[in-house]
Amino acid sequence: MDEPSMPNSSAGTTQTTPPPGPPTPPIPLAELLAREELGLRRIAGPADADLLWVHTSEMADPYPYLLGGELLLSAGVLLTDPDHYVGRLVEAGAAALGFGVRPVHETVPAALIEACDRHGLPLLEVPPETPFTTIARAVWRLMAEARHRELRRVTRAQQALATAAARPDPVPAVLHQLATQLGGRAVLLTARGQEVHAAGRRPDPEAAGALTRLARVVAREHPGSPSSATDTHGGTHLSAYALGGGEGLVLALATRQRESGDHTVAGIAVVLLSLLAAPHQGADAAGRSAALVRMLLGASPAEVAPLLGSTGPWTVIHARRTDGAPADALTAGALGASLGTALVDAERGAGEAVRILLGPGPEPDRTAARPGETAARPARTTAQPGETATDLARLMAQPGEAAAEPARPAPRPGWTLGASAPTPVTALAAADALAARALAHARATRAPLTVDAPAGGLAALVPPERAAAHARALLAPLTAPLADTLRSWLSLHGSWDRTAVALGVHRNTVRQRIGRCAELLGADLDDMDVRAELWFALRQT
Repeated sequence: MDEPSMPNSSAGTTQTTPPPGPPTPPIPLAELLAREELGLRRIAGPADADLLWVHTSEMADPYPYLLGGELLLSAGVLLTDPDHYVGRLVEAGAAALGFGVRPVHETVPAALIEACDRHGLPLLEVPPETPFTTIARAVWRLMAEARHRELRRVTRAQQALATAAARPDPVPAVLHQLATQLGGRAVLLTARGQEVHAAGRRPDPEAAGALTRLARVVAREHPGSPSSATDTHGGTHLSAYALGGGEGLVLALATRQRESGDHTVAGIAVVLLSLLAAPHQGADAAGRSAALVRMLLGASPAEVAPLLGSTGPWTVIHARRTDGAPADALTAGALGASLGTALVDAERGAGEAVRILLGPGPEPDRTAARPGETAARPARTTAQPGETATDLARLMAQPGEAAAEPARPAPRPGWTLGASAPTPVTALAAADALAARALAHARATRAPLTVDAPAGGLAALVPPERAAAHARALLAPLTAPLADTLRSWLSLHGSWDRTAVALGVHRNTVRQRIGRCAELLGADLDDMDVRAELWFALRQT
């Protein structure tokens, strides 16, 4: 009678389609044969086979009770036609046959050996001193060990991928780590098959083409597309996974071998990449965001307010990679996401800083009134006929209305940031210039973050109009490049080297410019009073 050697067997039920294998890695037949205490010997058939189950049966035709992938153990009690018997096992998908000698058969029948060689089924001779249950126990032990190794491998891969996702260039870093873990090629593709990022050994052109075609199968351009697909091209295993979102990004993998746990590791990468790529799903979305940031930093307040949907305060951030490498749209988008915004411009050209527009934190409820109070009117963000931009800015800050708390930027590993002070929509263009200055200061001082602080203290006591008029008169002899050099030099306490780094020029150029400033202003720049007055004036421009 059939006796299943694994729980939840479907003995007695004919399987029209093979069910999935057990939640454990398959065991190579060679590992079982290596257990010398079992005394097993392969006497026919190929040496390579993967074992998923162990099953014992003495039926003349055990086909209806097999799931596929079994090591079938039998003493040949009802064996009458070896060739038909082996053919049915192969048809059922059995992985190998273990034949126990004695007491039914003194040796393995020669006809059975010939049939196994002919059908390509591995045949093992089981000595009389080895019970079938001992073999089953050995297989389960090997499966448990393999499962433990797989879990350790997946855990290490998960930690490595999570560490890569925290890098300043998370998308390329995750792909590189994934290619390392799987020993193959990892590619991020658009729905049109365009390569966004890639890492690992490049497959041959035919396999690369097959991988691109497979990626189009899962690209979510049409309803009902599968979330993943696999294929094999020659000796290369191919797989493709659709990332979350609606822009059709696909993770495509090409490996020379497929190991247990690869699908789990790939699944972890899919989740991370879906989160990292969400702010900029594809080139189109990146371009839209960049265009919006550029418009916001150059448009009039009346045009900006409806697009932002908030009166502010807003913070402009300029960012550069600490290692000096350029930042692509996905990497910049991940930085923006970590700061809490999708308004990112990383497409101004090579060598340019990433610009980020960071909005206010959650706004207080402007419409709900406390007990005994009258509900405040919602803030208007569009100008009425006859109103100027200044009128609109004044109306945006209605007396008695609670203002939203400004978002506070924080340092990010691998990035150097320069941020403006929180500013209303009426001053975004000026805040953009202040953020650029703050970034230059941060790079010169090797600080991860520099925030341009608004004027305070004694300087805040002077009316802005009078302060601006005095600054224009005092700095009138200076050209814009000279004024910028003087401002940077004073902010860095007269350091020639740091000023040169901040401005991207030679230190001798800084010396020449400062000397020219002193000459044009007719002032001694070593005098602390002169420096203080010039700094006050430069802060007004």
